[in-house]
Amino acid sequence: MKSPVNASGKRPAKRSYDGRRRRQLAAESLHSVRTRARELFLSQGFGATTIAQIARAADVSAESVYKNFGSKAGLVRAIYEESLLGAGGPPAEQRSDLAQATETDPVRLMERFGRFTTEISPIGAPVYLLIRDAAASGDASMATLLRDVDEARYRRMLHNARQLVGRGLLRPGLSAREAADVMFTCTAAELYETLVLKRGWPAERYGTFVGRTLAANLL
Repeated sequence: MKSPVNASGKRPAKRSYDGRRRRQLAAESLHSVRTRARELFLSQGFGATTIAQIARAADVSAESVYKNFGSKAGLVRAIYEESLLGAGGPPAEQRSDLAQATETDPVRLMERFGRFTTEISPIGAPVYLLIRDAAASGDASMATLLRDVDEARYRRMLHNARQLVGRGLLRPGLSAREAADVMFTCTAAELYETLVLKRGWPAERYGTFVGRTLAANLL
């Protein structure tokens, strides 16, 4: 079928479909859902927060929340994974890999790990603690999520440790698994909870402590 012509006898230009704009709007909507959900989960707790509340706060339908996240536990998983990206710019994981590949001074590298912890912990630790507490209350879906995020974090620490062993930056005789255990402990949300949330340490002091503790035990 030929395109219609206008009064001047010319065919009107085809209206372009802005797929990028549509994807951008969809991404912004999902980000709004994660943001509102985070606020509600952290203020009310996992059990007291409903998908309907989250949908109203984000000005979307409950059906769209279920469609994109599957369940409350799926939404918490997405919020936690978003927190691991860091505070902006390239994902923190990418910046960490770059530091491990390029830094030649192991002490400075441990300091950089401490700064990464300072950046991520204020965002991620509260969500992890939410997961932990919901799992402790008997929620099976959150118990599964807790296990998943712990296993993923350990795999990441083991990856980091193997990188460092491969470059010869760690203390001779220290295995990758031993190093991963130290790194797993130093990046635990429970340590942030103890020193920052309970003892009132500034985040910068906490990050310095993590960097020095890593250096003392790994170098």
